[in-house]
Amino acid sequence: MARDGDRLGQGAPGEPAQGRGPNTSGEYSQADYHHPSAGWGAAVSVGKIIAKAQEPLAAPRAVLQMNQLRLNKKGGGFDCPGCAWPDDRKGLHLDFCENGVKHVTWEMTRKRTDAAFFATHTVAELNKWNDHDLENQGRLTEPMSYNPATDKYEPISWADAYKMVGDALRALPSPHEASFYTSGRLSNEGTFLYQLWVREYGTNNLPDCSNMCHEASGRALQAAIGTGKGTCDLEDWENSDLLILMAVNAASNAPRMLTSLALAADRGADIVHVNPLIEVASQRTIVPHDFKAMGTFHATKTGTMNIQPRIAGDLALLRGVAKVVLEQGAVDEHFIAEHTDQYEAYRKTVEDSDWAELVHQSGVPEEQIRELGAKYVASKRTIIAWCLGLTQQEHSVDTMREIINLLLLRGMIGHLGAGPSPIRGHSNVQGNRTCGVNHHPTEAWLAKHDAATGIVSPRERGLGTVDTIEAMRDGRVKVFISVGGNFALAAPDTEQTFASLRNTELTVQVSTKLNRSHLVHGKKALILPCLARSEKDFRGGKEQGVTIEDSMSYVHLSYGKRKPPTEHLESENAILCGMARATLPGSATPWEAYAEDYDKIRDTMSHALDGFEDFNKRVHDGIGFRLAQPARERVWLTASGKAEFHSSPLPDVVPPEGRLMLSTVRSHDQWNTTIYSDNDRYRGVKNIRTVLFMNREDMTEHGLSEWDLIDITSHARDGETRSVYGYRVIGYDTPRGSVTGYMPELNVLCALTDNSSQSEQPLTKHLIVEVTPAAAA
Repeated sequence: MARDGDRLGQGAPGEPAQGRGPNTSGEYSQADYHHPSAGWGAAVSVGKIIAKAQEPLAAPRAVLQMNQLRLNKKGGGFDCPGCAWPDDRKGLHLDFCENGVKHVTWEMTRKRTDAAFFATHTVAELNKWNDHDLENQGRLTEPMSYNPATDKYEPISWADAYKMVGDALRALPSPHEASFYTSGRLSNEGTFLYQLWVREYGTNNLPDCSNMCHEASGRALQAAIGTGKGTCDLEDWENSDLLILMAVNAASNAPRMLTSLALAADRGADIVHVNPLIEVASQRTIVPHDFKAMGTFHATKTGTMNIQPRIAGDLALLRGVAKVVLEQGAVDEHFIAEHTDQYEAYRKTVEDSDWAELVHQSGVPEEQIRELGAKYVASKRTIIAWCLGLTQQEHSVDTMREIINLLLLRGMIGHLGAGPSPIRGHSNVQGNRTCGVNHHPTEAWLAKHDAATGIVSPRERGLGTVDTIEAMRDGRVKVFISVGGNFALAAPDTEQTFASLRNTELTVQVSTKLNRSHLVHGKKALILPCLARSEKDFRGGKEQGVTIEDSMSYVHLSYGKRKPPTEHLESENAILCGMARATLPGSATPWEAYAEDYDKIRDTMSHALDGFEDFNKRVHDGIGFRLAQPARERVWLTASGKAEFHSSPLPDVVPPEGRLMLSTVRSHDQWNTTIYSDNDRYRGVKNIRTVLFMNREDMTEHGLSEWDLIDITSHARDGETRSVYGYRVIGYDTPRGSVTGYMPELNVLCALTDNSSQSEQPLTKHLIVEVTPAAAA
């Protein structure tokens, strides 16, 4: 059972669950949102956010410097720490969104979580606080070490903190008894240093947030077209005549995409949203930097068609569209003959697929599938984009492969305005993987890396996220280090994750603000506070910049502009170098030089990483560069030398009788595990997070009425059940058999065994659950 304070909004039998955000006043409610996305709603929200930051001059100045690539020639402009949507490359001056403002101002707070704060509060007490209140204490100010005798964190010097890490790692019988996690906020330079330290230490135990978000995309794309990334860039989005967006909630998760959708609508492109929920972003928007539209309240369409498949019904839907293409003889025979392999096997698979079964599994009527198929046949330039709603399913890799199959049928890869376009989440999650945070690197990658760095990397496959949790549980991993993120809440099977972290000898968290992962720790624990991306980083007598890679493979510099909140903070790069030197005192790697001059890191990266040749010159010159995507040039780095069709069986995704399929989502006032409030503006929810969105006919069948208290029980592969209690049910426009609720609260329902056999990702978008009236107290 979870400890007191660890129930994460799940309630207890017979009592209502508690929300995860602040203790807001007023009654909870839900009403459909009928306004355009962004527009004045976002503008008013931004004004309130800036006012709350109590920085009337500094906050607007910081916002206006965000995502300003063209300032980089003068050493200015920093990259938003939020989503990975590409920055405008044509000089847009207001290239930011509501969520980006939240990110920056959340870090600009004047509040401080300092030694005096920790002296006042025990870990046991803090564990009873909700997660909003933990982060809302302000910026961490100095290194802290956990004292089990007092159950409090106490100050420690940087030198002693590094020594504690080095001593613990060197004392392990095997380097494989440590695991090193990172989120997508770490820069390319930091990522390269991190993996270099870990591999020189002797392990590939490098789990990362990709293991929980887009691992399936990378595996599918690599197998199909020879690259783990999408081929599209913003120019393609500007020239596509059909955009198919699958499981993408742009208004909340990538709001700057709304500009691209509005421009596409203006030029007459079709925009099809495929999502169990009809999100506000699929309707219309007012782009805030379009002053004329704002002044006249002129909204632009952001969608021309909505399709609502059942949860996990996407593969069947895509195959139905492929069936339409074949029936109409609309395949690109020349492209298929010249550039693809395994077409005949795939063609037979599609032709043998029964329409009745495709409709049953997708939950989409045949006439609607045929309508989408007709749009695709008529298109000359189609982009298919997708997000986590597809990747966190059991058959995720097969679904991504089906996207590629559909594009290959009509030669929609390798020309302007067409191709696959995965929408990454965190700002540098793609760069993390490019620069080496990968628990299963290829031999070719390791060989080039080792030749450039002078080390001998281990070749054994390392531990991913789920494997790491299991290894900590079993005592096989004794040291856990996390750079960025909030692993305890982001991971699945919350109670087991907590227990696993507490079973370690040492946990280390590199962070900007207090979060749950600092309180769910090993026998020893360190909190190492770092600079935010928006803050100036002076090392070696000069201002240092770091790079990120966005969702479309552009690499550019980012320079912080604000003064750090305290002189005791270190950059992530300096912290990594300090821990590395303490761990590897005899290392020939120039850790001290890397910590003082990031150009020297980039010099090594230019020799170690494909596509980073002349890294410093290219990134300091103007607005950066785009990493080459061979498949964009129709160069297929696969075993056959061609793009590969893939024939997979049609899975049965219809939940058993009496049960439902659950997908977790974020609210609008949330980014990953950071919760700004209990509101979800675009879904019309106020003052509550412990809710379940449910089809109204399903509610009637289950004997439920609006706002009834319910219990939710998941049924894991291992036969175990997990439950949350005292949630509220909301009737919503969602397919029958499909229900939706918020993460991280509902991560507790996803067992460690519920991970995809294809991608190893937790199935947080594909959980079989029962919903029942709440048990009597």
